[in-house]
Formats: sequence, structure tokens, C-alpha cells
Amino acid sequence: MHIGIFTDSYLPYTSGVVRSIITFSTELQLLGHRVFIFAPGYGTTGPEKDIYRFCSLRAPTFKEFALAIPLAPALPQTLRELKIDLIHVHSPFIMGRLGARMARKLGLPLVITYHTLYEEYVHYFPLVPGLLRKAVRSYTTSFCNRCRLVITPTEVIAAYLKKNGVKVPVVSIPTGIEVERFRNLDSSWLRRYLNLPPEKIILLHVGRLGKEKNIPFILRAFARVQQEVPAVHLVLVGSGPYKESLQNMANDLGIGRAVTFAGSFSFEQMPAVYAGADLFIFASVTETQGLVIGEAKAAGLPVVAVKAYGVQEMVENEVDGFLTPLDLNTFSSCVLRLVKDLNLRRQMGEQGRQNVQALSAATMARRLENLYQSIL
Repeated sequence: MHIGIFTDSYLPYTSGVVRSIITFSTELQLLGHRVFIFAPGYGTTGPEKDIYRFCSLRAPTFKEFALAIPLAPALPQTLRELKIDLIHVHSPFIMGRLGARMARKLGLPLVITYHTLYEEYVHYFPLVPGLLRKAVRSYTTSFCNRCRLVITPTEVIAAYLKKNGVKVPVVSIPTGIEVERFRNLDSSWLRRYLNLPPEKIILLHVGRLGKEKNIPFILRAFARVQQEVPAVHLVLVGSGPYKESLQNMANDLGIGRAVTFAGSFSFEQMPAVYAGADLFIFASVTETQGLVIGEAKAAGLPVVAVKAYGVQEMVENEVDGFLTPLDLNTFSSCVLRLVKDLNLRRQMGEQGRQNVQALSAATMARRLENLYQSIL
């Protein structure tokens, strides 16, 4: 098969969506298929094999993100020459709309992966949030119903879309974990890199520093844990528009010296980042999957996460971690339980490492391949 991927974000920008596209593309290529990526440009130069970049503008509220300008009069002919069999879009917006137009023009099947609860991101736009949320939900539902197939990362999101009016087939296929990347890791690398002493118990969070990730909740919970166990240290990996306000909040809570805003790491470094921590904490209530939780488990970390949407399918409660309500007392107590019990951390971490094997990237890609073949 020749598959055309249309996406509003791609390397060098990093996110769960980008990680998903790369993982599935790599595995599909190993299965003998050709994958062509149509994505925004980020000012980089030089040819990229099977990647087609569009002129773009930087997003006004987040300069790391580029907004493609979807002008390409020759694109239909390019797609014909590439012998594209189907188009798979990864957003219903700029590049997703372009992909949908191309699918309609060329008579190709259109597939979408619904990665994001878009209505939970309306705080980035200066309009009436309630009205905008309803409009976004209506638009995304309508877009999904124009597709032959909708893919979601978790069953709970599939059910959510059906409840909101999506009538076409909806199938859950999680983004797979490249489990082989998380073997034989140097667990001391992160401490050396951040100059943290070996006695520190590292709590790790990986995610964009944006409102939707609920990091103020993490900071408040950590403040409670640190008050009882001073040896803990919180490492926040990621960048985003809320960094400065989160740093100020950490200082106001009196935990500034116990929190490291580590910024972003390369794809190659991330397994060692996970492996260098002692447990993973996560409080976002907008995730369709929570890919970072799977990666943390692959590195042998137990997880404490707020039970919401896709996250609840990524943690087996009281087996490889704890799922809690959005309650500071409960969340902090679960973190403290793991902080104080090394044996429990090791036991849950090893169980997580075993459980995540069922989400291997190769297995998920074969499921996607079968779905593609069923609609062609």
C-alpha cells in the first residue's frame, strides 16, 4: 500500500501525535508499505525522503508550533504520481481538511485518527469558551462522519465519539510502544545530567507545559509529598507557554529548589530520562491515551495518574500503579505510598514493564494494516 499521511504537526516539533505518526510509519514501512508525510515546514532545509513540507507560519500563542499554509495546486497530480491508495489524516483542521479535499477529489478512502479532545483546548483562543467548545465538538463530529473510518487511541474515546454523534465505524488502536528502546538503559544518566545526588527520589512528569496538562495539581501534590519526605525531587520534562507561571507557582509553594524544569530532550535521550526516575506522575484529564504513561511503564516505572478518559486504560490500578480521582489528598497519598516503599515501587514497575508488552508497536501496526486492507 501507498499511504498518504496529512498532519498539522511533525518533526522537529515533538508531541504525542508526532510520536504516533513516526511509530506507525516506521512499523508500516517494515511491513513493506510506503508512507508519505504531508506536514508543515519549520524552516529546515534539505530534502527529506517521502516527506512533503508546506510553507507555514508560527502559531502566535506557541512559537514552537507551525501552522501550514495549505496551498498546493499541484498536490492532486503529486498524489497520483505517488500512487496513493488511501489518505490518513491526524487532525480535522488545516492539513486534515486538505487531506479530506484530496481524498474526495481523487476518490480515495479517508481515515482519521482522533488524537485530541479538541474542545478541551479552547482556552488558547479569546472567544466565549462554552460557545466555542460546542462549535468545536460539532465540527469535529461532522468531520469524522465524512471519513470511512475513525481510529481512536482508546476504547473510552471511541465511546465518547459515538455518544457525540459519530456514525461511521470507530475502532480503537493505541499508539504502540517501541519496547526495544527501553531495554538495557543507564538508570544513572538523568541524575548525572541534572546533577542530582543518588539519594534523591525522582518523580517524573513528561508533557507540554500547558493548561490542559493540569501541572498546577502536580505541583500542589508534590508540595505535600516533599513536606513529608524532603528527599523527593520533581523533574518536569517538556516546554510550553505556562513555563514561567509554573516556575512562579513552584516558588510560591516553597518547592522551587526541589523542582527542575528540564526542558525537552531528544527522541534518543528519552528512554534514559524515564529510566533515571523512580516513579511517574500524571494529572491531565484531557488525554485520549497518555502515551507517556506507556513509555514510563516500558522503562519500569510505577505510575500515579488521575483517572480520566484514555489514561484509565493505560494503568492497571494497584497492579502497575494507582489511578486516583482528581483529589489532592488521594493523589498525594498514593505518591507517598510509593515514595516510602521501595519494594512496592520495584514490584509495580516490573509489572508495568510486563504489561506494556501487549502494546508493542509491531502489534499495533499490524492491526492498522488490517484495517487499511479492509477498506480498500
